[in-house]
Amino acid sequence: MRGSATDPTPPTDPGRRRLRRTAGTLASAALLLPLLGAAPADSGAPADSGAPATRLQRAFAAAADQYHVPQSVLLAVSYLQSRWDTHAGAPSVTGGYGPMHLTDARTALANAPHHSEGTEDPRGDSARPPLHPTTEVPTQAELPPRLSTLTKAAELTGLPAEQLRTDPAANVAGGAALLAAAQRDLAEPLSADPADWYGAVARFSGADDTATAAAYADDVYAVLRGGEQRTTDEGQRVALAARPELAPDTAQLKRTGLRRVSAEGTECPTTVSCEWIPAPYEEFGDNDYGNHDLGNRPASQRIRYIVVHDTEGAWEGVLNMVQDPTYVSWNYTLRSTDGHIAQHVKAKDVAWHAGNWYVNAKSIGLEHEGFLANPDAWYTEAMYRASARLVNYLAAKYDIPLDRQHIIGHDNVPGPTTSTVSGMHTDPGPYWDWQHYFTLLGRPFERTAHVRGDSAVVTIRPDYASNRPKYTGCVTSGQACPAHGSSEVRLYSQPDTTSPLVKDIGTHPSGSGVSSIDVNDVGARASTGQQYAVAERRGDWTAIWYLGQKAWFQNPAANPTAVAAVGALVTPKDGLTEIPVYGRAYPEASAYPAGVPAQAVSPLSYKLPAGQKYVAGDKVPGEYDYAVTFDTSSHRVVVGKDQYYEIQFGHRVAFVRAADVRLTLS
Repeated sequence: MRGSATDPTPPTDPGRRRLRRTAGTLASAALLLPLLGAAPADSGAPADSGAPATRLQRAFAAAADQYHVPQSVLLAVSYLQSRWDTHAGAPSVTGGYGPMHLTDARTALANAPHHSEGTEDPRGDSARPPLHPTTEVPTQAELPPRLSTLTKAAELTGLPAEQLRTDPAANVAGGAALLAAAQRDLAEPLSADPADWYGAVARFSGADDTATAAAYADDVYAVLRGGEQRTTDEGQRVALAARPELAPDTAQLKRTGLRRVSAEGTECPTTVSCEWIPAPYEEFGDNDYGNHDLGNRPASQRIRYIVVHDTEGAWEGVLNMVQDPTYVSWNYTLRSTDGHIAQHVKAKDVAWHAGNWYVNAKSIGLEHEGFLANPDAWYTEAMYRASARLVNYLAAKYDIPLDRQHIIGHDNVPGPTTSTVSGMHTDPGPYWDWQHYFTLLGRPFERTAHVRGDSAVVTIRPDYASNRPKYTGCVTSGQACPAHGSSEVRLYSQPDTTSPLVKDIGTHPSGSGVSSIDVNDVGARASTGQQYAVAERRGDWTAIWYLGQKAWFQNPAANPTAVAAVGALVTPKDGLTEIPVYGRAYPEASAYPAGVPAQAVSPLSYKLPAGQKYVAGDKVPGEYDYAVTFDTSSHRVVVGKDQYYEIQFGHRVAFVRAADVRLTLS
């Protein structure tokens, strides 16, 4: 059953009421927050410390009453921004604070860590010289208004910026003031009817175009119609009653004064805001070109993967990079503040984004505005939702299964050769919420095996909020990262947290394979949604086969971090003591026609020993996309007779030859 939330009583004459900006009114607004139990900004204690679990709900009611905004609208806007979480006062990836995501990018982004998480060649094609473009993001002299809403909220409420950043009740009041100001700017009354606030909600998004603002407002009203309830990251119970009959006045959008942006040329669903900002296909230098390859997918080769990245930079600078012909490319960029999408490379063409040419040739890359090594820099609900809609659209169009062997992170892409494994990128990292993402995709990770606790396969599924493994390296090497929810579980060599972590000889080739808890070290981590074959169980511990060894993780019955599953498994054929593992599924040499150099079928340093089992995905033919010249007349897609299985081998996927394995069903 959903909880209830009511709108405040309307003012006597809402059409003539003005935002109160006098000193007396500002003082009363400041006094409102202590009455709600908010701690002073400099108290050193969380604003809701020791408070009842309904304090945030009451803060919404008080702010709605103070600024004459329907409480349901205020709740729905906040849900789309933050799902009502406070993140302990830490900023989002674009400098947004608190449950209303009030932005103060000058303060937040000045301290954001900017560092590379790998040294990979984004093309990942050994037929061409390595490409290592600089990853320095240009600074922006002026920030767009969407990144400084907290400053305006401070002016409207008279509250200090620091209090708006750190005090949830103050933050909610700031959001209410901004909504009321937007309603006034549109010459609309401060109505008690949520249907009358569509234009103000659209303006609150911070978008400067009608398509993005409308997509944002539509999402807010979808939340209003469906209702929501949840317990926040600070243990606050917040509820919004469903209003399925609600029909907003969408005509207000015409009066917002926002520019119109055409979606012409894009390959996006109509449910998102999307514009075409093309990556250049240009020749330069000495027989060099960029920043992607022209193709004819899916006619020439199937698109099998969607790769989730984070940008490690802010929106404007990232767009500058993808429009540089000497740089690299990806298919889409998604903006954090409002979920706006820019498409750069058509799906038929091959973008250079994953560091593995085999994966590039068969994938679509999505860059999300964010920073891997800044766990408190959270992703907005607006971006998660826009991304999920885009992925659902692409998956349906290109017949891509919605599972973690096809919807993968950049950190799940294998190194194509042994020498490249240690330099592969590790984004979006442990703080991307895969469970929530797949729930939005309509495919939440659930138990699929009928036998509890005895299945041959498990799906990794920790509770994101309470699963908080320690990481280092978020700011400087060795420094502890802030405690934060995570999608990943840590893997040990024995069922004991004091035992060494499992080894990864590919990631650590010169150090006996010893893994670490560095945020960029994927050698001893299993991620939400990934599936593994069970090797053993002991009490609250489960062992899986991982990189050729047993890997143990805590999986107590009272708080499980994995659920039982079914799946296809591969194991070496009888008589083989071990088999090679590959980072790409390339054809045999005899498959290459004249004029196309045969590419090495080179195994990685890992081995898959007899007696071990790994979850198998697609069975695919060896395939190589030969595209090394600006002139596409020499381009060829080579398909061999050798077959491969994709497997979940470690944190990254890998490939084994079908001729080397026996397939069974769990």
